[in-house]
Amino acid sequence: MESGALVSSEKEGQQGASYTYWVRKITEDAAPLPVPRKLNPEDVPPCHSQSQSRSATLGSAWNRAGTWEEKSLNNWATPRIKELLISLGSIQFSFGRAEVEDVTKCVGDAFMVIVRNKKRVGYTYELSLKVKGEWIIQGEKKFVGGHIDVPEFSFGELDELQVEVRLSEARDILHQDKTQICNDLKLFLQPVREKLLQFEQELKDR
Repeated sequence: MESGALVSSEKEGQQGASYTYWVRKITEDAAPLPVPRKLNPEDVPPCHSQSQSRSATLGSAWNRAGTWEEKSLNNWATPRIKELLISLGSIQFSFGRAEVEDVTKCVGDAFMVIVRNKKRVGYTYELSLKVKGEWIIQGEKKFVGGHIDVPEFSFGELDELQVEVRLSEARDILHQDKTQICNDLKLFLQPVREKLLQFEQELKDR
């Protein structure tokens, strides 16, 4: 139990002046004073303003202001482009068929830039696809190999994509037949464009 008493005291040096204060007495039956306890991390509520500001900020931890940051995405982009193009499958032509056997050249850069806390992506690449196929020429089946080259192209320029064809295996084939084969292989342009559009969308979603 706690009890208290009012105590009056005469202030020294000032005659007639006095004040009253409360004196607390603690008996044996009184409840003990609370003991300090160290808080655990889960005892502290999260700071919503800080977490919200961090979630709204793009970029690395050191760039919380989101002023300028450039990050290379080549380690993801180059293998992904190859994977998409090899999955093209084969194309059937009037007198033959061909397929992409390998991506022998995939050179370029893909990147992400953060400017004023806004994300921008881009890329520039050059490609060369190894193709093989077979055509019926003058009643005979001819096996033809070559490359489809895609000159330098960049983000947002796939409508202007172009391809060039080089035949490396076309023995005993007349010039006019080679021309027809090259025109057939140029039909890979649209499937290649569609795969690169898929890559471009995946890049924007990163």
